[in-house]
Amino acid sequence: MIKGIGIDAVELPRMEAIIKDKPRFVKRVLTLKEFGLFEALSPKRQVEFLAGRFACKEAFSKAWGTGIGAVTFQELEILNNELGAPYLSQSPHTGKSFVSITHTQDMAFAQILLEE
Repeated sequence: MIKGIGIDAVELPRMEAIIKDKPRFVKRVLTLKEFGLFEALSPKRQVEFLAGRFACKEAFSKAWGTGIGAVTFQELEILNNELGAPYLSQSPHTGKSFVSITHTQDMAFAQILLEE
């Protein structure tokens, strides 16, 4: 049974400006494991990675039905499996979850489906 579905979109230029102007934001959004992956990327990929993870965490909060605040960025962790597909490695949700992240030149989009 589906518990919730969430979707979010983030503008890459906005995220690029945030990384430049408010570098503390990165560690606020990313867990330690996610931050380790972020640091290893080129600047262009860092923008895409952060935007995708931010969108994914926002999408989770929508699927969860609470919005960010009741669940924090640090409670949510999105890693990649051995094939590179994103998955929710840490969250308050105990059922199955399905994650999708994609990018265009200007946007990052994420969708999450939660099952009970």
